[in-house]
Amino acid sequence: MRLPDFLTQDSDGYTHLTGHRVGLHDVVFFYNQGYSAEMLQEAFPSVPLAMIHKILAYYLENQAEVDAALAADEAEMERQRAAAPRGPDLAELRRRLNARQAAGA
Repeated sequence: MRLPDFLTQDSDGYTHLTGHRVGLHDVVFFYNQGYSAEMLQEAFPSVPLAMIHKILAYYLENQAEVDAALAADEAEMERQRAAAPRGPDLAELRRRLNARQAAGA
């Protein structure tokens, strides 16, 4: 996906508004939830309204491509979540706590 100057992709592949930590994914998500440009500006007060209008125009002109890229990003995040090792469950944490308490007593 070719990005305009008001969007930047970092080394991890995260696309955000240039000069901001707000992601394209965030703006698109809330826009698709029914937020207007003004509501988005209230949600992201550091982003000027004019920039939000640019982002929305870019999204609407490239909606299929942006949606596909965001879906691929979401699929990759889900893959990484599934591959991450699971931490101990509650029963294991209780067992460890009881062992520590018994050792300290």
